Amino acid sequence: MRTVVSLVLLAIGSTHAFVSQTRPSPAMARPLVVMNADTVADIEIPTNLPSDMGMDYVPLATMLATGELEKADQFTRDALIVLAGSKDAGRSFVYFTEVKRIPKTDLATIERLWTKFSKGKFGYSVQKRKYRQAKGDFEAFCRKVGWTTKDGEVERKKRWFGASEFTYDTAKAPEGHLPLTSALRGTSLLKELLNHPVFDDDEWMNEP
Repeated sequence: MRTVVSLVLLAIGSTHAFVSQTRPSPAMARPLVVMNADTVADIEIPTNLPSDMGMDYVPLATMLATGELEKADQFTRDALIVLAGSKDAGRSFVYFTEVKRIPKTDLATIERLWTKFSKGKFGYSVQKRKYRQAKGDFEAFCRKVGWTTKDGEVERKKRWFGASEFTYDTAKAPEGHLPLTSALRGTSLLKELLNHPVFDDDEWMNEP
């Protein structure tokens, strides 16, 4: 028997409180009720989110559905660290050589969530298309997805750490802006993610 969990998100200033109630239901999704001073909305959160490694992607779906894109971005990076085996190796980052260890099932689930809740604006598959449009030029790619800015006449990469300069707003960010991938150790990690076998065809788009 599946369950439906009603989550009530109370936004009071910067404070968020979650209250849950569980009841039996044959439904395939988890209705999330977002309440604030201005709006009340019902958002369907999918719960059939396959993982070959027992990962729970409902938090990611909830973050994306409710527009908490910065948290969703961090969740995605943290998930990749686990999926690639980097965490077991005692590291908090993924080597590009480890990307091939990420199960297709999991990366497909992550990608479907990003594309679904951004209406096709965000996701690795979107970034792959942008990278091809840039003809494999990383600098041109960064401009296309909004990863660069200017200090006067000097162009530079946006800063990630500290006060992030990236845009966590679906309406304002360029296509392919999220999720972010660190290039501090070079561009190989991003290239391997975009060339992961799951994106060799469109099967990842098929809902389970």
